Amino acid sequence: MMKQSLRHWLATVIATLTVSVCVAADQANVVILATGGTIAGAGADATNSATYQAAKVPVDKLIAGIPQLANVAAVRGEQVFQIASESFTNDHLLTLGKRVAALVKQKDVDGVVITHGTDTLEETAYFLNLVVRTTKPIVVVGSMRPGTAMSADGMLNLFNAVSVAASLDARGKGVLVTMNDEINSGRDVAKMVNIKTDAFRSPWGALGMIVEGRNYWFRLPAKRHTANSEFDIEQIDRLPTVDIVYGYGNVPDTAYRAFAAAGAQAIVHAGTGNGSVSNTVVPVLQELRGKGVHIIRSSHVNAGGFVLRNAEQPDDKYDWLVAHDLNPQKARILAAVALSKTRDSKELQRIFWEY
Repeated sequence: MMKQSLRHWLATVIATLTVSVCVAADQANVVILATGGTIAGAGADATNSATYQAAKVPVDKLIAGIPQLANVAAVRGEQVFQIASESFTNDHLLTLGKRVAALVKQKDVDGVVITHGTDTLEETAYFLNLVVRTTKPIVVVGSMRPGTAMSADGMLNLFNAVSVAASLDARGKGVLVTMNDEINSGRDVAKMVNIKTDAFRSPWGALGMIVEGRNYWFRLPAKRHTANSEFDIEQIDRLPTVDIVYGYGNVPDTAYRAFAAAGAQAIVHAGTGNGSVSNTVVPVLQELRGKGVHIIRSSHVNAGGFVLRNAEQPDDKYDWLVAHDLNPQKARILAAVALSKTRDSKELQRIFWEY
């Protein structure tokens, strides 16, 4: 009886080990690229949810703080930068984009997660959405509270990001942003408020939700992205200068002239309403376009400015561009990427419609 019991015990152990090995072999391989931000931040006290220092915690500690990650993927981390995201430059975007592109080409990488500060997270997500040609999931994630705060959101956000990046059903959907249990398109999502955990929203709605590690999808991205993009990070070594001028009552032409004089190839006019342009500014924008500077009308309406061509201004007559539904900061990203390929205004407008 004892021998039979021992044999049964050994058989059970062997079977369990075999299943464990099979599960491990089937696990997705996810690389976390850390760039800093609040998700890597620390405050002086647990009550400090809005007052803290960003970019303090290295990626290895972030991973070690969530042992449950091992249940959803084989995870490893790389510290690409350790900065607050308001300090992101075009050079940072290019460095990060090239690293992501290199990783997704590897057979032993199934998905990539980028931890990022929230201030410019939407810009980085959209940039990657434009220039990294892959169907593998790329997920950008941040947090609104540092890990030292009560009700810190970073741990669950990062767990969800890895879970999505490891999922087969996340493939081919472009660059995604996982915050506050939602899955949003990196193209659409924007930071709408700066002190709430539901800060990131899309004017057209989330793509889906994550509940206890499971994805629930509601819609698909309609615009061109990633594997279907005509842009390739491997062919971009620098981004042309594109600047933004904020429109408001009594706005002068000072900033437009200064940016053009400093070498801007395009200026995004962050206008009121439908990208409206003050009658005092129209002449200088016409003048700058005549000198070769592209003028792009966008809107600073927070919840989804939608700029119609030839509605507010005779864009065809002035040879101006409209940003479609892109907010000013995303219009800047697309303009810079597009200008690395063409300066033809008709081609540029086509790109704004398609991406």
